Amino acid sequence: MQDRTVLITGATDGLGRALAHHLAAQGATLILHGRNAAKGQALLAELHDRTGNGRLTFEQADFASLDQIRAMADRLAARDRLDVLVNNAGIGVETIPQRSADGLELTFQVDYLATYMLSCLLTPLLARTAAARSATARPSPAGIVNVSSAGQAPLDFDDVLLERGWDGVQAYCQAKLAQIMLTFDHAELLRDHGVTVNALHPASYMPTKIVTRLFAVQSTLDEGVANTARLVTDPALAAVIGAYFNRARPAQAHHQAYDAVSRARLLEISRRLTGVPFPSTPLQPA
Repeated sequence: MQDRTVLITGATDGLGRALAHHLAAQGATLILHGRNAAKGQALLAELHDRTGNGRLTFEQADFASLDQIRAMADRLAARDRLDVLVNNAGIGVETIPQRSADGLELTFQVDYLATYMLSCLLTPLLARTAAARSATARPSPAGIVNVSSAGQAPLDFDDVLLERGWDGVQAYCQAKLAQIMLTFDHAELLRDHGVTVNALHPASYMPTKIVTRLFAVQSTLDEGVANTARLVTDPALAAVIGAYFNRARPAQAHHQAYDAVSRARLLEISRRLTGVPFPSTPLQPA
């Protein structure tokens, strides 16, 4: 991992934080995202002290703001390389409806639209990095890992923002299915460019703050880290693209994810809500 640069969103808590420790210990160059600057700087110091890894930076952005997501993506797009984007940041099942700074249903924006924007806007950098690496590097997964969930619910495209009837479970599960739908379209775009795009359910009810306030813990963080890190580091998965994993095994997502018409409608809604088009080619900015 010493020659790999990995961006982890939602890195200051839960699975993202544990994954950061795992990859820092392997020598990866890490870009760690969070919305709290103090927690971010504390994480950098902790990782350096425990691993000796000095190739660590922090990016602050609140995903409840489309402008902040866009600004972070623009900063990152100016970098020389990015091997892997781990879209991990998210909120869990909320008990009351909330709106983002942009007036959108908060769970859909944080859990899905942020993934959409970062993935689209960083596609050219990921593709350029893969092209530069292909002649010399050992095979390894390189691209996008979307941390989704086995909890999936179909989207009602006439009420994606749940304005006619909000439900916290529906909000979470439809956003997680949307991530998988994006995974499949993005995989097709990048299939011939050395960039993998996969999604996974890392583990069920890990001891994270978005779980423990509502649910009983069923899995360890170590299990979730192992399954997520595998998509980042395992050479056996270097050619796997457009897959959904339930933990470590390939699995079937909700049937709506395999419907091309539904995916096209989701991409159009995503473009309309964010102002970011889905890339027509991997090497040109969205």
